[in-house]
Amino acid sequence: MFLAILCTLFATAFAPMPAAAAAAAGRPNILFAIADDWGWPHAGAYGDPVVKTPTFDRLAREGILFRHAYISSPSCTPSRNAILTGQWHWRLGGAANLWSVFPDTLSTYPEMLEEAGYAVGVSGKGFGPGRPETRGRALEGRRYKSFDQFLAERNDEQPFCYWLGSSDPHRGYDKGSGERSGMELSKIKLPACFPDHPETRGDVADYYFEVQRFDRLVGSALKSLEAAGLLDNTLVFMTGDHGMPFPRGKSNLYDTGSHVALAARWPAGGVKAGRDLTDFVSLTDLAPTFLEVAGVAVPAEMTGRSLVNLLTSSGDGRIEPARDHVLFGKERHVPSQEAPDMGGYPGRAIRTDAFLYIRNFEPARWPNGTPHFQRAAIPGAWYADTDNGPTKTYMIENRDRDPTHRRLFELAFGKRPAEELFDLKSDPEQLENVASDPAYAAVKQKLASQLTRELRASGDPRIIGGGEAFDRFPYLGGAPLHPEWVKQQRRKKR
Repeated sequence: MFLAILCTLFATAFAPMPAAAAAAAGRPNILFAIADDWGWPHAGAYGDPVVKTPTFDRLAREGILFRHAYISSPSCTPSRNAILTGQWHWRLGGAANLWSVFPDTLSTYPEMLEEAGYAVGVSGKGFGPGRPETRGRALEGRRYKSFDQFLAERNDEQPFCYWLGSSDPHRGYDKGSGERSGMELSKIKLPACFPDHPETRGDVADYYFEVQRFDRLVGSALKSLEAAGLLDNTLVFMTGDHGMPFPRGKSNLYDTGSHVALAARWPAGGVKAGRDLTDFVSLTDLAPTFLEVAGVAVPAEMTGRSLVNLLTSSGDGRIEPARDHVLFGKERHVPSQEAPDMGGYPGRAIRTDAFLYIRNFEPARWPNGTPHFQRAAIPGAWYADTDNGPTKTYMIENRDRDPTHRRLFELAFGKRPAEELFDLKSDPEQLENVASDPAYAAVKQKLASQLTRELRASGDPRIIGGGEAFDRFPYLGGAPLHPEWVKQQRRKKR
């Protein structure tokens, strides 16, 4: 009898909270706004002189601006899977890869919140690209045409969690759209890994044009929340899934690929306005944060660390001394090696204030795909870990123009050693690999040991064994193709 009573009490304590009770408990709404390929520091709040991001800047001004936010993987699908599960992507099996299958064994934070009484929904780009193992499974919640539709149809008694996605600023772009909108190309701060040329400046402006469109989308959602009287008790996070879709950006472990913009606002939850934080955070930290503010127990398998303490503290700078570094990595983006190799370019990295250390597990492979499209594993694939676009084409076609063009081409597309180390004080743009410099031997050893230790503790197959399985999981997508290959295929069809 006593045991039965205990079981009843336990079940009651941990049962999902009914909708009305959830609302009565004052649990906040959650709005998660995520762009597709939007990287740091392309926002006005970070000092970018050209791109206009009034919505992001408002969130930073009325809440918190994060200086050191990083993804788990600089690739769409694994980055989003890591966000949904609150785990490093290398713990997710085939879901660590682009265009993959999301296993039924993994749970997502929207599913957990729905069980706990939240209304959950999604519009725009959510999970993927890829598919759930069980077709039709709603990993991010029910799909809506727009956030406004969701607000109109939801039960007012329920708190909500909404994934506001966008395909901006993913390629392709309307060439010249940025300059036609009034952007001054001469004022663009180009990443140092790009050659300074009107073609690259125009390409970045077109990317900015779509960043601004995403910013307007989020701005519209904030206006709807204000009109409904819901904004202040809605925890809003705004970010991107990885860096810009340019050479040495997306699908790379440098800051141009792995560092993202992040801002949060939640005045009713005690988030004070105008705070500026330097704590290293991972987007895997968002799922446990959302669960904690909703009063839902965080599952033990989540490796992300809740940001609630950062949100509710009052200071600037570094709030938690232990957040002095962050890990991230990469498995297969596009299968872009030469046939029959369907593998990726696996790597792991540790980023601190002073250094970036990268471990490349397969240095004999092409880090951004083979240049020999005639021999590619996916027929016609051409430097396929970098999306096609004007900057990519310009850098490849002009690689022999002068020593500068040759050097930047090699940095973007050439093969890389097993270890890379960058001194961020003297080389913030991460162009000079000092891993072989004896003066940095002690630093390299310390970071390599720390990275290995933490990866082992996380169960990373690349450390404990079995990492080769990542190269064998199904790939459901295509690849960036060489223009000549595309022409050949069109001629064959005539």
